[in-house]
Amino acid sequence: MIFRILRHMSADTNAFFQSLSSEKRLRCMMLLQVHGELCVCELTHALNIAQPMISRHLALLRDAGLVQDRRNGQWIYYRISTELPGWVKQVLQTTAQANVELSPFADDRLALIDMPNRPSAACCA
Repeated sequence: MIFRILRHMSADTNAFFQSLSSEKRLRCMMLLQVHGELCVCELTHALNIAQPMISRHLALLRDAGLVQDRRNGQWIYYRISTELPGWVKQVLQTTAQANVELSPFADDRLALIDMPNRPSAACCA
C-alpha cells in the first residue's frame, strides 16, 4: 500500500513512484508543482474529472505524504508537501519542467488558466 510511504521515504522508494503511477495523480502533482496551491474545484476543472474522483486521488496523495491540505471555509486547498526529501522535490520539479509543453500536462494548465471564477478571485461553487 502507498499510504504514509513518504513519512519513512528511505524504507520504500518504489512506493513513491507507485503513488505517481496513476495518470490522474501525476497530473494533479504536475499542476501543483507549477501553480503551488490549488483548490479541489480547480483540479476538477483542469482535469475535467468528477469531484469525487479527484478527491479520492488527492486523499491517496495526502495519505502518502506527497501533498498537504488546508481548509478555508468550505474549500480545501492542496499543495506539495514541504516535508518531502530533496530528491523527491527534484524529481517532481524535473518532471514538470520536462513535460510542461506536452499533453496532457499543457492541456491541464490551459484549462486551469481559462477557468472562470477561479478561487483566487472568489471561491468557486
